[in-house]
Amino acid sequence: METGRKKGTFGEVFITALKLGLTSFGGPTAHVGYFREEYVKRKQWLGERKFAEYMALAQFLPGPASSQLGMAIGIERAGIKGSIAAWLGFTLPSALIMLLFALAASNADLSQAGWLQGLKLAAVAVVGLAVWSMGNTLAAGPIRATMAIGSAALALWIPGAGAQLIPLVICAVVGLLWLQPNLPKAEASDEPQNKPMISYPVAWTALALFAILLAALPIASRLSASPLLALVDSAYRAGSLVFGGGHVILPMLEHEVVGSGAGKLSAETFTAGYGAVQAVPGPLFTFAAYIGGSMAGGLKGILFGTAALIFIFLPSFLLLLGALPFWHSLRGSIKAQAALMGVNAAVVGILLAALYNPIWHDAVQSPRHFVIVLLVFLLLHVWKRQPWQAVLFSALAGWVLL
Repeated sequence: METGRKKGTFGEVFITALKLGLTSFGGPTAHVGYFREEYVKRKQWLGERKFAEYMALAQFLPGPASSQLGMAIGIERAGIKGSIAAWLGFTLPSALIMLLFALAASNADLSQAGWLQGLKLAAVAVVGLAVWSMGNTLAAGPIRATMAIGSAALALWIPGAGAQLIPLVICAVVGLLWLQPNLPKAEASDEPQNKPMISYPVAWTALALFAILLAALPIASRLSASPLLALVDSAYRAGSLVFGGGHVILPMLEHEVVGSGAGKLSAETFTAGYGAVQAVPGPLFTFAAYIGGSMAGGLKGILFGTAALIFIFLPSFLLLLGALPFWHSLRGSIKAQAALMGVNAAVVGILLAALYNPIWHDAVQSPRHFVIVLLVFLLLHVWKRQPWQAVLFSALAGWVLL
């Protein structure tokens, strides 16, 4: 039974989300468990049915699922300001850690550091496990497995942003035509339906702003040649197109920010940061703060990191506002679910391509490196250790052995 709607405050939501941001290790799936324990069972801000509906919506939309779930609960509790409070609290701890790590690393020569190599090797195991588990769920069966492998091939062969966009579009169309989801429509409920917390005019405004930014930022970036605007454009497009959780920001951003030109990161720096973000609580999307901070030092690095962080999450916020009033009918659409199944299969393939390049290609250079990768995979997959524990082990192993 849903609890009655009771207005909360910005501060109340922020403090609760901050506690979760400090303690929620383990990635998006674990985050859902932490959220349910805190928001449903302990705080009783919403009931099980509403929590499940918001969780389904977060899985349906592109972007970081756990962060969007938190935003939706924030809206339920305190309106739009509650959504902002939920995002700030949950994101701030890991964002600060990643930004500080970027600034510290940019001021020191860490190219030969064994512990940094260990972080890169941890990223190989973490992404490998993500491909394995997501493939079993999202690319099961001959059709979806073929779509995933085809997407991996396209992602490796096609340069630039098209490496992600083209497989996503193709697989969405194939899913729409060939896949038949066996998903029930939204269950009817005898409980009274509350008026949506977000009005239709607000929803349409959010969707319009989302589309305008998606179209205008690439144009503005090319016209201005500003490194900051180019970073904002890359972060916003990555946040707009990521299906499947935080791991998938890796290939979305790698093509944009890794290279040898001005304002570009080395593959080594990029991969080390992705390994480090596995060891902190909160959303993996705070990797964007590391990327921005690594592009410049001092105050400029803080500016770049903050801008990247805001704009990689902004699409999730706008899409959530835009989708909430329409969600009841959208979640029952068989066509929408079929297209999403195709997109999810493409996501597995894109992540598989990223596992090869830049992750494996940059990190695994010797048999000793491969042994560390296998040990980290063993800790994660067989011994079911938390990602931060496996990352810590890998960093220590790199420090001692490499």
